[in-house]
Amino acid sequence: MSVTKVELADFVYEQMKIDKKYASELVDMFFEELKDTLAKEGEIQLSGFGKFTVKEKKERRGRNPQTKKPLTISKRKVATFHHSQVLKDRLNNK
Repeated sequence: MSVTKVELADFVYEQMKIDKKYASELVDMFFEELKDTLAKEGEIQLSGFGKFTVKEKKERRGRNPQTKKPLTISKRKVATFHHSQVLKDRLNNK
């Protein structure tokens, strides 16, 4: 199951008893702040949830799976997530 931003906004709306549009704006602002902070700082720690970090991947050789032709995959940054012990315990019903 996945959760959409609309579903999160509906949850905020129901829990906080605020205007739906405002709830949607809050969710959007939260995710924008996460993206901006991750881009600037390279790391976000959410206590009891986990840690997002930015890692740099080096340029490497690969191949096109359709044509099987070799190609170079450019260097890039990727976001990774490491869960907290609290989240791990919740996932394992502890």
